Amino acid sequence: MEDDEVHLYTAEGKESVTKEEPVTSSPKGSKLERFLEDVKLEHYYKEKLSMSTILQIDSKAITDKPIKSKTDVVWYFLKKLMMANVTARNMDYASVSDLDSVKSNTESDFDDLFASENLDMLNPLDIITALFLCSDGFVQQELSLKMSMCQFAVPLLLPNCDTNQCTLMLWALRDIVKKYRPKSLVESKGFREERIVHSEIPMISFVRLGECSLSKSEILNKLLSNSEQYHDTFVHHDMQCGDCPKIISNGLAEITWYLPCGNKNIDIFDEPVAIVNLHGDIACFETQYALLCQVSSAVFVFFDNCNLDYTLLRKTNPKDKIYLVVDQKNRHFNLENLKIVARELGLNRNRITAKKNTKNNAAFIKDLRESLTNVIENTTTKMPIEQMTDIALNLGIHVDECKTECQKAKDKANALTGNISDIVQFKETQLPLQRQTWKDLTSLEKEECRLRKVGTQSIEHYKGTLQKQKEELRKKQNSHDMSKAMTCFIEAISSPGIERSFFLKWLRINLDNLSHDKLSDLREQYKRKCNDSENKEEIKEIDEQLSNSSLGTEHFFREMGQIYEASVSLPENDSSHKQLQHLPRLCAQLLLDGFPLELVDGDVSNIPLRWVSDVLAQLHDLVSPNNKILLVTVLGVQSTGKSTLLNTMFGVQFAVSSGRCTRGAFMLLIRISEDLKASLKCDFLVIIDTEGLKSPELAQLDESHEHDNELATLLVGLSDITIINIAMENSTEMKDILQIVVHAFLRMKEVGKKPKCQFVHQNVSDVSAHDKNLRDRKLLLQQLNEMTQAAAKMERKEKYKSFTDVMDYDPDTGNWYIPGLWNGNPPMAPVNAGYSEAVYELKKNVMHILENHATPANDIVQFHEWIRSLWEAVKHENFIFSFRNSLVADAYMRLCTEYNKWEWDLKIDMYSWVTTAQTKIKNFGTIADKDKAQYSDVKQLQTYLKSEASTKLSSWETTLIDKLSEYFKQKEGHVYLVERYKQEFENSIKSLRKALEHSVSNELNAAADMKQGQAELDRVKEKYTKELEGRVCKLIENCRERHADMTEEELDTEFDQMWNKTLKELIDYKQHPLNIFDNVDFHLRQNLKDKGSLACEELNKRRLTDCGHGPYKCTAEGWFKHFVHQISKYVKHEDSVMRAQMLADRIIAACQHCVNQKVEKKNNYRETYIQEILTIIDKNLNNEEMIKDMGFQVSLKQHICAGAAREFQKMHDNFLKENDPYQRLVQNKKNFHTAFIDVFYERDQCKKKADEFAHKCLGPAVKDFISSSLGPAIVSEMHTYKEFSTRMVFQYTVLLDLLQKDSFSDFLCYIRSYENYVKQWILDQILKHLSEQKDMLQSESQLLESGLTSIKKSLMKAKSASSATVKEFVEIICNELGDKLVISRDAFDTFMILNNANLEQFATWLEESVNEMAKSLRQKLQTESPEEKLQSLGMKPQDELFDKLIGCGKQCPFCSATCEAGGRDHSEHWPTLHLPQAFGKYRWHQSQKLNIDICSSLVLTNGSFQCEETKWQWHPYKRYKEIFPAWNIVPDISLKASNYWKYVLAKFNFQFAREYKALPANIPQAWKWIPKKQVEESLKESFGIK
Repeated sequence: MEDDEVHLYTAEGKESVTKEEPVTSSPKGSKLERFLEDVKLEHYYKEKLSMSTILQIDSKAITDKPIKSKTDVVWYFLKKLMMANVTARNMDYASVSDLDSVKSNTESDFDDLFASENLDMLNPLDIITALFLCSDGFVQQELSLKMSMCQFAVPLLLPNCDTNQCTLMLWALRDIVKKYRPKSLVESKGFREERIVHSEIPMISFVRLGECSLSKSEILNKLLSNSEQYHDTFVHHDMQCGDCPKIISNGLAEITWYLPCGNKNIDIFDEPVAIVNLHGDIACFETQYALLCQVSSAVFVFFDNCNLDYTLLRKTNPKDKIYLVVDQKNRHFNLENLKIVARELGLNRNRITAKKNTKNNAAFIKDLRESLTNVIENTTTKMPIEQMTDIALNLGIHVDECKTECQKAKDKANALTGNISDIVQFKETQLPLQRQTWKDLTSLEKEECRLRKVGTQSIEHYKGTLQKQKEELRKKQNSHDMSKAMTCFIEAISSPGIERSFFLKWLRINLDNLSHDKLSDLREQYKRKCNDSENKEEIKEIDEQLSNSSLGTEHFFREMGQIYEASVSLPENDSSHKQLQHLPRLCAQLLLDGFPLELVDGDVSNIPLRWVSDVLAQLHDLVSPNNKILLVTVLGVQSTGKSTLLNTMFGVQFAVSSGRCTRGAFMLLIRISEDLKASLKCDFLVIIDTEGLKSPELAQLDESHEHDNELATLLVGLSDITIINIAMENSTEMKDILQIVVHAFLRMKEVGKKPKCQFVHQNVSDVSAHDKNLRDRKLLLQQLNEMTQAAAKMERKEKYKSFTDVMDYDPDTGNWYIPGLWNGNPPMAPVNAGYSEAVYELKKNVMHILENHATPANDIVQFHEWIRSLWEAVKHENFIFSFRNSLVADAYMRLCTEYNKWEWDLKIDMYSWVTTAQTKIKNFGTIADKDKAQYSDVKQLQTYLKSEASTKLSSWETTLIDKLSEYFKQKEGHVYLVERYKQEFENSIKSLRKALEHSVSNELNAAADMKQGQAELDRVKEKYTKELEGRVCKLIENCRERHADMTEEELDTEFDQMWNKTLKELIDYKQHPLNIFDNVDFHLRQNLKDKGSLACEELNKRRLTDCGHGPYKCTAEGWFKHFVHQISKYVKHEDSVMRAQMLADRIIAACQHCVNQKVEKKNNYRETYIQEILTIIDKNLNNEEMIKDMGFQVSLKQHICAGAAREFQKMHDNFLKENDPYQRLVQNKKNFHTAFIDVFYERDQCKKKADEFAHKCLGPAVKDFISSSLGPAIVSEMHTYKEFSTRMVFQYTVLLDLLQKDSFSDFLCYIRSYENYVKQWILDQILKHLSEQKDMLQSESQLLESGLTSIKKSLMKAKSASSATVKEFVEIICNELGDKLVISRDAFDTFMILNNANLEQFATWLEESVNEMAKSLRQKLQTESPEEKLQSLGMKPQDELFDKLIGCGKQCPFCSATCEAGGRDHSEHWPTLHLPQAFGKYRWHQSQKLNIDICSSLVLTNGSFQCEETKWQWHPYKRYKEIFPAWNIVPDISLKASNYWKYVLAKFNFQFAREYKALPANIPQAWKWIPKKQVEESLKESFGIK
């Protein structure tokens, strides 16, 4: 038959011959080129398809678009095959012409009834051939592996129809590993597992010569299928598209294997056999036929027409391999000719199988099987595929492994593994760093976090010992020279890309082969022992042997990681350090090439953090800016098909059913195509494969649960979506897994992560499984709820009652039911199509969830930070309270910064409003009052203003809550990590509104009270002024009536006489000073009247006037309290007396600050002042629940109130003196006299009065306006400095400044009186800022200009009005300025004394006077010192900044470190850095030496504490939350965070001891060598400063 002919058969079975249809797409080019162009593969013929291209996730991978044309067929097949879908070869599609013909045909149209329908279709074999021709060696391996899983025949000899060459696909078959049970192992229940290219099993080839009526491929399918299940191993004519003309696949030799399972009722053959099927006539493919004859145990030739030339058969040597298969039904069949052929070929009857007319297919297949069985049992030819290379090359057949890169890589791998005779010994000598040393390092790292063995020794000394041991182990690692094996390994992976990939594959193959036999036997022992729970020690021993005997590429990478980690512990200038810096980049490149990176070393359950970090950092550099990643992880019990699930979903190659014992977690990188990047918002998908939870290797070991929890927490924390494999049939196992997983999800909820989860139920085959399992889903949810409650109790987070409290989970959409993997009994079972389809649906759903993921993808740097922070936290026993993540810290800091801006916007707006409101109240009833007609009295105005303030604050509250909601809706900035703080900040907004409302109300009350109190004095002063003015005028008239020229001396005498006489007559108003002590005593008694008789008794013990002299001292009353107090000086905690003293000092300081603020304003005393003081005391006492001593409360209030009363009495007396009408008149005598002289002599007063109005009325008003507004402006300027942005940054800056000063006195001041030190520090920074201004402050200049602009505008308005007098003119000015400036009534009244200035001239002069006033005021402001500026301000910037940055002011109950949580109403207190207890004056009772323990370490230990809250009972530090629930003491997980205070104590140990009257502490040696630079770095790291 011609090469381009193909045999087709009609339904009746008659043979017809048709010419192959020509490929019509292009008249040019060879047959292969035209075909590749048709299927759009021509580009890949030269630039081969790579694994990265195939694995890349694109829209085609997750959509179900049907095949529409030839160009879709290849990718459809590839997509299905990579998911091991047995329907992959069903490539039928409806072309456009078919669809058109369907539409146009009618029922009566029979013309096209028998027309060919497959002219435009493609034969599956052509697609397979084309794909193999266009793929690189690694893709060919993957295709072969997936085809083998589907029980498809795979290419053994790949033809190229253009070159007439074929290739032996040895490399492509190397990855196929088969497991089977031959007859010899049936009784022992053993099995054989080996790479198929190494298997010494008989190979039987099937070929055809000439035309053949039997479908060879279909016969073989029936031959290899048992009666229960038929499977199409080979593509045949009656398959979908199998009847399409073959264009490029003739000459293709496919191979498959029949492998027995050991069950005689199922097995067709007792022994394994390889079956080869050569497509096409051997007359056209003599080379392929020649090879098959030499390597096969038998060659079955389908030979119907004995008239054909069978010279080729006669040439076959040896001829005893030839078996003939003939069909009696064939029209060319002739028995006589058959006899001739048999005689010439030396064939006996047993070597000819005939399909007789009297036999059906079943009988024919039976005969054929008998022939094969006979061959299998008697053959001596069992040549492994690996040994066919030389024969192939001699025949001119290419071998895919003979490429230069492949051979070089093979040689390198063989050189590395060739001398390994004993794996354990090899690992000891060649991979020494990862053995016991690495295990010991891991143990030390975990002990540093858990401190389980600290015993009674000092924690910090113990930690120092651990650190020293770690350093010794690193030294030990560095003492090893790099082994020969590792040198070879690093050199090999440094090879160019393709050679490196070949090397790693060869290495894996060699290592698998080496460890396979040993591990198989150990695993069988292990399984047997695991059935007996008594064998715990034996199991442990076998487990160790399994670990020791396993050797894979991961061990070499692990060693490389340890070499690198050891080298970076050396100084930077060390040669070893420098030489190995390229290793992380090398590994990052491999990760990009598709090789997995080991995240968790399962042998020791640890992460080499520095190694992984640097690899990821290099990866980040390689891919930036395309560095966004999403993560998918599968969790479940071992051997539940997790790796297979991932492999099927994504086409990857995680190890499954390998002989090696692999533990830990591996990550793999998959690219996202451009068409999906926009919707997924990421560049790579990271998939993580892990060992199983509750894995047999660890099930019997003590740390199994701990290890599982660590692994699950890490992986759930890293993942965006976690797929959980569970087995409903095993309820005990399921509960164990659910508990571990729920624990992990709960932990993530607490730290702000929001992973999604999908539950996968494997081996559920019923099509109605989803509906039938409704009850099971309800049961699952019930169990999840139970596990949530159990986990919540363990983590002491009892607020979580159900699984849906922890995460967004819907039982109907969160569960997937997947059939079993195999369709039948392995090893001959293909992958179940239902499995592949179900996994594909799961994949689509996973991608859909990722597409709609609420949280943005992390970049690689952020992913590394999650690894670091999660792993550091899981190393602690209490994960939630140990978790510290820089991304979370960064997100929290951004939230605090944003909230602080909103808070300040509100405050500054309200401060501005209050200033205006106070101005209105002060101007009420004066010439500057704009609202004279609106309000009858100041109380009515006050009520209106309060209502306006409340409305304004309500609006602000709504605005800020809306801003907060909008902030949490954004996708950037990892806001989802701090969503648990949202309610706290919302509460803070509400709290701020209440505080401001209270503050505004107090300010308005004070202003109104002051106005009312001033009213009587103003009335009296006005009355006296008018009376005096009248008498002066009368005196002028009298003097003028004398008609005599009077000298000035005479006028002075007359004026003095009149003045003295008038004062004696006028002064009938007597001021009555208050006794402030009586008033304060009254309010104090009112405050305590509800406290009971004890309070009254305590109050009557001493008079208020006798209190408040000298410092306040708490005393221990009673012998027991006195004893406890004395003992407490020497133990590790203060008693109630000491704590009460500290509290009292704090309250006294707060009250004194309040008193000072009142006194500075120089106003009259108001009763609200003492009420405010008492409120401050009560608020502080109520926050301290430990203070229940009524004697303490009363004595403290008396002390504070007495001191306040003295200050207020002085303030009151001074106010009365300043505002005494008589004194005011005396002060104005000069003004009256000057006016008297000017009027008498009729002098021009315009210039003088203009100057007086500008400088005495307007100037001070502008200065007051600047003073009232400059405070907020300075605060706003200070906010531009980073150190004042948030509490944490502020605290960092203060500590850094302390470190740079390096002064003992400063450290002592900071520790002894944190608030005072911080207040002074803030003040110093403000003064520094003010002093740095060359001229006046910009804000000050702007305020001055604002005031002057208002004056000039009011002047212009007054000019444009028709004023009759100067008084009317200036009243218009004052009225216009009434909202902004407060013009002194006294100054105005003085200005108006005998004012007879000419209006026009006065107005002209006033402009000039205002300019002069402005110049004078500007000069004054420029020469004013920073201290003077601050002294005059209404709002003190230092106080406002202090209130913002000090926060709640709560201090750690153990070390007094101050809380740094953001917002006002946070529910949890925490500082970043805790102090050694020595700074709290604590010492050891026996030695009197200062105690160096730090509470962030103590909470990890089994130590205990006692205090008043524990009723002096010992309580474990680990459970401190039970006593102090509002505190979160985060352990120092980096072991560097506390370096700051270690450095300080080590440097000033003796000074602190002397100051505290104790002996110096025993400082660990490591503390003494902490360099200052390292302290600065650890400080940055602790506070998350970048």
